[in-house]
Amino acid sequence: MTISPLLIKAARSGRVVADITPASAGWRHVGFRALRLGAGEEEAFDLPEGRELCITILTGQADVQVDGALHSALGSRASVFDDAAPTAVYVPPGRRVRIAARGDAEVALSTAPAQGRLPARVIEPGHMKRSVRGQGSNTRYVCDILPEGEPAEGLLVVEVVTPAGHSSSYPPHKHDTAREGETSLEETYYHMLRPEQGFAFQRVYTDDRSLDEAMAVEHRDTVLVPRGYHPCVAPHAYDLYYLNTMAGPQRRWAFWNDPQHAWMLEPR
Repeated sequence: MTISPLLIKAARSGRVVADITPASAGWRHVGFRALRLGAGEEEAFDLPEGRELCITILTGQADVQVDGALHSALGSRASVFDDAAPTAVYVPPGRRVRIAARGDAEVALSTAPAQGRLPARVIEPGHMKRSVRGQGSNTRYVCDILPEGEPAEGLLVVEVVTPAGHSSSYPPHKHDTAREGETSLEETYYHMLRPEQGFAFQRVYTDDRSLDEAMAVEHRDTVLVPRGYHPCVAPHAYDLYYLNTMAGPQRRWAFWNDPQHAWMLEPR
């Protein structure tokens, strides 16, 4: 069986579910790790100089310490499919970080290049904008964890819930070229399914089809989007969640719809 190089299969056991670096992805900006921690387990590390971090508490609760500052009992939901925003922590480069789970917890670590111009802070759920995007079977539910209007140097972090039978990141769009109306951003999709035995589909392709990969994604798989359009589809009976980490030369999300499919956005 041949697996797409853009599909990073989840580790079925152990603390580290996914570990993606710019070097392993073959790009320059985005790093991503997903961790599952049992009650009382800790993850401690020194954030490198030159990289900022957004910690997203996906499920459960954890204490997060950044250098000497302790932030206790962060986390607001039992499932990523709960009708609630997560809690997150922004960490500038060069800091000592310790994450201690209070019970079973899942945590996402998104990184990007930064100079260290901003202080660490907790991003509370009530501070995040939640919205509904699309209509009909293209409806999905968006939570802006670290959007371009909030302080960070390079990172953009957002999560989306796509109901069963719906499409998402659709009509297909891309953000791989710096031009009027479009920015260049690398991106990871960290997928979760409900029920967990489910699957969804994601395609990553370019106009000239020099890149054209179609993938069946399962619970906790990660998809790399170095360039190209990248729509998702959730089959009947399986809800799809994904966490997006984006970064590039400019911290702005401006996308270009595939001209072959942009017709569906026209008024009827």
